[in-house]
Amino acid sequence: MPRRPRSQVRGILRLPLLLLIWGIFAIAMWIPAIHAVLVDDHQTSQSFFYSGIVGLTFVTFIALSVANRVPRYGMPGQLMTLLATFVFLPLYLAIPLQDALQNTSYLNAYFDMVSSLTTTGADVYDQPGRVPQSVHLWRALVAWMGGMFMWIAASAVLAPLSLGGFEVTTRAEPGRSDAILRENQRPDPRRKLILVTKALAPVYIGLTLALAVLLVLCGETGLVAVSHAMSIMATSGVSPVGGIGAAQAGVAGEMVMLLFLLFALSRLTFSSDTVAVGHGRLDKDPEFRTGMLIIIGVPTLLFLRHWIASLEVNTSDDLMMGLASFWGALFTVTSFLTTTGFESAYWFSAQEWSGLETPGMILLGLAVMGGGVATTAGGVKLLRVYALYLNGLREMERLVLPSSVSGEGRGNRRLQSNGAFVAWIFFMLFALSLALICVALSAFGVPFEQAMILAVAGLSTTGPLIEAAGQFPIELGLMEAPVKLILCFAMVLGRLETLAIIALLSPNLWRN
Repeated sequence: MPRRPRSQVRGILRLPLLLLIWGIFAIAMWIPAIHAVLVDDHQTSQSFFYSGIVGLTFVTFIALSVANRVPRYGMPGQLMTLLATFVFLPLYLAIPLQDALQNTSYLNAYFDMVSSLTTTGADVYDQPGRVPQSVHLWRALVAWMGGMFMWIAASAVLAPLSLGGFEVTTRAEPGRSDAILRENQRPDPRRKLILVTKALAPVYIGLTLALAVLLVLCGETGLVAVSHAMSIMATSGVSPVGGIGAAQAGVAGEMVMLLFLLFALSRLTFSSDTVAVGHGRLDKDPEFRTGMLIIIGVPTLLFLRHWIASLEVNTSDDLMMGLASFWGALFTVTSFLTTTGFESAYWFSAQEWSGLETPGMILLGLAVMGGGVATTAGGVKLLRVYALYLNGLREMERLVLPSSVSGEGRGNRRLQSNGAFVAWIFFMLFALSLALICVALSAFGVPFEQAMILAVAGLSTTGPLIEAAGQFPIELGLMEAPVKLILCFAMVLGRLETLAIIALLSPNLWRN
């Protein structure tokens, strides 16, 4: 009798991965349902409660129909599951959202759920007061679960296939367990996925709870603190108050959030299992060092531009304004580099101090570079940027000394010999995808500047760029249906990356 529950758990874990994910999100719908009851919003509560029951019912019926089937698990199948999750799961997640709002179309609800699940955070509802509090919680929760899903998937699925940035590294494969490697050199993908989930999920949940508690101690309200904590850890930028500028935590809350944003710069901030060779120290990690160089360098240049450009500001000798502008630039640069997209409450002071009326190009460039490999951040990723930087140094050295022979060098032992070549291929694919999406958006009447911002926001999973990068915010709700579908495609492509989509089309991957 004591072994029966364990056998039932094993039977559940043998179900198709997409079915398990569907069931988890169906259960998660009861969280906003309970919250809606507590705030006396029974109509919203019914939407999420009954949608969760319907979802679990379908999951149960499908599970019973495939219970006797012997599953065959492989990495290509799990990669296909990732794609199916981002494309088809939002079709179900949008049902309670549309029913709760009642004054929105199903396409807008689907777009919002794709944006949340891919941790993009592009807000199709530009007025936070229009959306009930429980719906805000649902959007932040979906983005948070999508971030944890990518944390786990990057370690258990993308890394063994040398995708997601790991194609640049030197045989680093996160989530490896010595017990599994002793048992089998090529472990069962499903078993590997379970072990990675057990290792990473408690860390992700614990960091989110710690950040939420710290924000509450800084004076933030409960719902906003929880939503912002989930958004910071998922780098989604979803906010129930339209951004942290309207939050109550103030500078103390921004300082706390800045510390947790650093987890999106490198995987070594929360795990050391990517270190195959070389140093395992954080200060020796090329991703973290590159990220910190950008985070410190860009605000410093914006701060010094005040005197370089000889700006005439009435408060030029005000030390407090100078410090406020530097902090606003520091937080905002970190936020957009990690593809979160939160603007500091002092970002306007930073623009006024530096004299940059439209700093959109800086924000676009930061979002394109992105955060660390195997984190929730999007973009090209810092490790690929670092590989291209090393290759540039080597090419300049060869211009001076054509017969020189380059060794491993310092700090690049995590990179394989052709890492720069692979990084350049990905960068070209990213640029090609950006151009194609811009052309597609322009074909439906979107101006070029807006098309560029929308394309970068989708491919880098940095939705707040839509409001912050241009001279005026772009209203997604007024866009045509084809434009929204193209943006959905861009967000899924940016989340999974182009190399993963190409790998799914490779016959050799499925054959092996």
